[in-house]
Formats: sequence, C-alpha cells, structure tokens
Amino acid sequence: MCSMNSRERVLAHLEGRPVDRLPVMPITMQFAADLIGARYRDYANDHRVLVEGQMRVAEDFGFDYVNTMSDPAREAGDCGAVVEHFENSPAAMVEAQALLGDKTVLSRLKIPDPLGGGRMHNSLRAITLFQERLRGDKLIEGWVEGPCAEAADLRGINTLMLDFYDDPQFVRDLFEFCVAMALRFAREQVAAGVDMIGVGDAAASLVGPHIYEEFVWPYEKKLVDGLHALGTRVRLHICGNTRFALANIGRLGCDVVDLDSLAPLAEARALMGPGQVLLGNVNPVVIVRNSRRDEVQTALAECHRHAGARYIVGAGCEIPRDTPPENVRAFAEYARSSSP
Repeated sequence: MCSMNSRERVLAHLEGRPVDRLPVMPITMQFAADLIGARYRDYANDHRVLVEGQMRVAEDFGFDYVNTMSDPAREAGDCGAVVEHFENSPAAMVEAQALLGDKTVLSRLKIPDPLGGGRMHNSLRAITLFQERLRGDKLIEGWVEGPCAEAADLRGINTLMLDFYDDPQFVRDLFEFCVAMALRFAREQVAAGVDMIGVGDAAASLVGPHIYEEFVWPYEKKLVDGLHALGTRVRLHICGNTRFALANIGRLGCDVVDLDSLAPLAEARALMGPGQVLLGNVNPVVIVRNSRRDEVQTALAECHRHAGARYIVGAGCEIPRDTPPENVRAFAEYARSSSP
C-alpha cells in the first residue's frame, strides 16, 4: 500500500478504508507545553504557544493529529464564569462563585460570540494557524465541552448533582443552553478548518446509569447529531469509569469513542458492535508514565486485541507531563510494527 500522510490515514480509517498503519492519537497538553519549555498558562491562553507545542509533539513522537484542547474552562470563562488561572497547570472553575449559583441567571445568560476576542476566539486562531502551517499533513481536532461537563462548570458540579433530583427541568434547560453554545462554537471551528471535534464530557461518568440515560444521553445525542450536521466528525472522551454507560455511548453515533482506562475495551467492543472505532485505553499513569517502553507496547497490543481492527492507538486520558519520552514514542512504534 502507498504511504499516507497522517490526515489521510485517520480519515481513511474512520471511513473503513485500508490504511498503511493504525492512526496514533493520544491526548497531550501539559506534556506538549513542557516539551517546548512553555508555561502552561501561556499554552492555554496564547494560540501560538499551543500550536507550537502540538506540532512539536506530533512531529517528535509520530502522532497523526493536533488538537486545541487545554482545559475545560474555555466556554464557561467566556460566559463570565470565575476561572482561576495557574502559572503551570490547567485553569479551574471556582465553584464557590459559580456563574449559575443563582438558577434564575440562566434565563438571562447569552451565548458568547466565539469570535468576540475571548478564549474561544483564541482556539479559533489556533485552528487557523494549524491550517497555515500543516497544509493538510495532519488531522486537526477542535474541542467543545459536553452538556454535563459544561453544566457542571456553570452551575458547580456538586450543586448540579443535587439538581438532577431537586429541579430536573432546570437541568434540561441548562443542558439545552450548553448544547446550543457548543454547536455555535463548533460551527466556527468547522469554518476555521477542523477535521474533527472532540467532545469532553467528564462529569457524565459521575451520574450513574439511570441519570445518564434520562438526562445526559439525550443531550449528548443532540450534540453529536448537531456536529455531524455541521459536516464534521466527532470524538467523544468521558474521563473516568463509563462502564455503566457503554451500550448507550455506542448508540450516540460518534466517529470515535475515546475510552478511559477504567472502562474495559473488550466490554465496549461487545456492547458497541464491530463498526465503532475505539481509541485508548492504556492506563496513563500506571502504564504510560510508570512502566517501561516494552510494557507500554504490550498494553497497547492487548488493547488492540480487544478492540480489533477498528482501533486507534492512544492512552486512556491525557499523557502525564513527566512521562519518559521513550514511553510516548512507544505509541507510534507500536502502530508501525503491527497490522492494522
């Protein structure tokens, strides 16, 4: 088979066409910033730093894509939420001052303009710069927060968990707002040139099967369908143990389901069927950071065995910043040495 560039490889694999090797798409953020000697505050807030870090990590370690991820506070911050920024770690929501601590604020809350000069705009500038510098060589992935994660950012995660019981209609109204905001942001990302949108919905792993099915799944489905209607592909990543929701996640219609290490790949394959592309899910700390390179490759081979041919090489979540470089190189080395 003729060799492919990275973008061609990922797109062909998603479409079920033959590829020269498996795509390699681990998540890196702090690792990428450290690789170029940048403060994480700058990585998260200056699109030029993020682009430099992502391109460097993709080039040095043989990844097939770059992404715009940095922290979950981007959309909420543009809405006016109180966000604490740190010198060398990701930004965090200040839950004690949650923007929607008073529920009535939701009725007055407006979706911010992604081109209005805030952090969403910074992400769009990164996409434009990726386009200029990559010229179609690697897949460009944008990012939005999923409905449960964004609702937790705006309302406060602990308060949201009570709202499911105390005020279910408010939760539905809030999720509607979050999906509408994500789609508006995604529309601008698609216009800027992304090939795929990643959806991070970390809080969804905390709710349990009944709340997930009743509240979260319908809005994740609305978001996934809306993203497809924009003409883009969808990668879903839910941090944590999603074992209880694997069958429902498989019904969302995502192009890629990115599984954390707590959710068994064998179960995901059995419940989602043979066609779903699965990514992951090597333990990012116990294996990727703390083991030897050969142990990382062994773990990847086990994931590949469980997932089968519809597999993308990656870790369960973000590769830790102090991971030995040889362990990060193990991802592309495995992809080059194995049959798709």
